[in-house]
Parts: sequence; C-alpha cells; structure tokens
Amino acid sequence: MTEFDPERFEDKYVHYMTELQEAYKRAFDVMNEEYDSTLVHAIDQQILNESEPFYRDGEFRIELPPNPHDRVHGVVVEPDRLDAVLDRYVEELRAQLRRVFGLEER
Repeated sequence: MTEFDPERFEDKYVHYMTELQEAYKRAFDVMNEEYDSTLVHAIDQQILNESEPFYRDGEFRIELPPNPHDRVHGVVVEPDRLDAVLDRYVEELRAQLRRVFGLEER
C-alpha cells in the first residue's frame, strides 16, 4: 500500500497516477456490478473522465466538470436517476481512494 502524503497529492498525477487509476477502476467495477452498465460507462467516459480528485481537511473530494447532464449522450436516463447514480459513483470513488491510500479508519 502506498503511503499517502497530502502535500504530494497536490501533484497527484506525478506522484500517485497508479493509485488514482486503481481507485477509478475499482469504483467502476463496483458500479458496473450494481447498476446498468450502459449508464455506468456513460458516466465514466463522459463525466468522470473530466473529473479531478482533491484532498483537503482529511477528505477526498471529486470535482466534476460543469453541466454533467449535458455531457451524457447515447443513453436515455431521467435526470433524477442520473443524479442518483452519479452521486453513488462519486461516493464509491471517494471510498476507493481512501482504501487505495489506507485512509479508511481515519
């Protein structure tokens, strides 16, 4: 397990790229087992591919691109359903980041 350093996370793509990829893949796998795979793929490829994780005050936060609803194409989904699955996906991603960096019990 990688030792987490909040200061190094500022340059996360230099120091933690492998860990970030692992957390995103784990979150995708969990979501893909629980929800419609077409919707999960759309969120992954059309919203989360432009997201950015931050670490502040002991918590991970995922910054989403503006207007996530406008980014989803190729899948028919009600706005409330998209919001619910996207919120769940972001929570799963935050949980996987905590697991990958060994911060689950803090």
